[in-house]
Amino acid sequence: MTRRLLLIEDDGESLEAALVRSLGTDFRCDRVEWSSLLPRALPEHPADLILPVVLRERDHAIRLFRWVQEHPLETPILAILPAIAEEELLRIAAKVSADFMTWPAQPEEVTQRVARILGARSRERASVRDRLIDEMGLAALVGDDPSFLKVIAQIPRIARSDSTVLITGETGTGKEMCARAIHQLSRRRDRPFIPVDCAAFPDHLFENEMFGHARGAFTDAHRDQKGLIALAEGGTLFLDEIDSLSSPAQAKLLRFLQGQTYRPLGGDRFVQADVNVLAATNRDLERLMHEQHFRNDLFFRLNVLRVHMLPLRERRDDIPILAQHFLDTLCAQHGTPRKILAPAALARLSSLDWAGNVRELSNMMQRAFVYAEGAQVLPCHLQGPEADQAAAAEHESFREARARAIQAFERQYLIQLLRQYKGNITQAARYAGKDRRALGRLVKRHNIDRTAY
Repeated sequence: MTRRLLLIEDDGESLEAALVRSLGTDFRCDRVEWSSLLPRALPEHPADLILPVVLRERDHAIRLFRWVQEHPLETPILAILPAIAEEELLRIAAKVSADFMTWPAQPEEVTQRVARILGARSRERASVRDRLIDEMGLAALVGDDPSFLKVIAQIPRIARSDSTVLITGETGTGKEMCARAIHQLSRRRDRPFIPVDCAAFPDHLFENEMFGHARGAFTDAHRDQKGLIALAEGGTLFLDEIDSLSSPAQAKLLRFLQGQTYRPLGGDRFVQADVNVLAATNRDLERLMHEQHFRNDLFFRLNVLRVHMLPLRERRDDIPILAQHFLDTLCAQHGTPRKILAPAALARLSSLDWAGNVRELSNMMQRAFVYAEGAQVLPCHLQGPEADQAAAAEHESFREARARAIQAFERQYLIQLLRQYKGNITQAARYAGKDRRALGRLVKRHNIDRTAY
């Protein structure tokens, strides 16, 4: 796995070449100058370690360290300070840094410090991951990315609470898997887990499917029939695609959630239920509320606790781990020798956009398992529209490749910008230094729905 370093330094004092030579190909070094870095933009630079080199830019450095003190970062800092540093600079650098050292220093000494900090970080991550997986049964949730570990670390606490949970995230991010993990870690683990696809319910069948019916409730009701709530008794009811329920169905569900009682169709008494309700959606329920497509009171009833499953593009370090995991699982299921992803295939996977997230990656690995006859999965075994597009890029002219790269950069930049400002074009344009109408046209050209953010 490639580790990323963010080097902040004065113009002309670059450590970049020396670090790259010393650290080797397992590391990628991104460089930014003090004069072009705003502290609040620091989280926008993905990195495993930040190296601020403070030689001339003392004021910039103190401003950045003070900002980090008020906005603690997940990423550790190795500060490189002048041999004679003022007390204020030393004091604040020591507070916010995992380690600091003085300059001049040999590049080998810097790389030793880098390796030591990242080694401790890896052991810390492995400890969290191993505890969650080995002791708490979250083996189905695979990943090593810090942001992903933060998400799954909250699942055991949520499971103990027995509260209603709203699970959000794009299609294919593993919302049902998260729901199953919550159930598996709860006191209800020995009782049923009943998944319900809300999008599959026609309006007239919702009440019958959820609450069941008594004999004689309607034509052909020759006997009592339990609904999904009764089947989940004592366990967990998982309502997937909750946003697809109609207004009448939402009202009926709300009535049940308020007291956990329901009356089967044609029944003469109310039944008390004992189920924990988990709901999932890939849409913005707050926006649907404002548009009056989703009930406010139902949203607040569901949104007691929330888990947001990250899209794969926001946890790219997990792509090799997940891809190999899917391959290993397939090999074990079919009793075949282990297949390994070639470096070129890994590079191809890391370059894709993954609109379908983990599910899309899983599907691609199933195809790769079928097409790869030998022990290695090569780029030619990665089938699908995304992979075909990447393969075609290998035969592009320079002009075509540059145009495609610019298009990809613009789209990704706009998505990050809209996510940061919650779809507000005016604020996004102000931050980007562009005219509001020009930014709006750019968003429209890339077919981006700003309301999704």
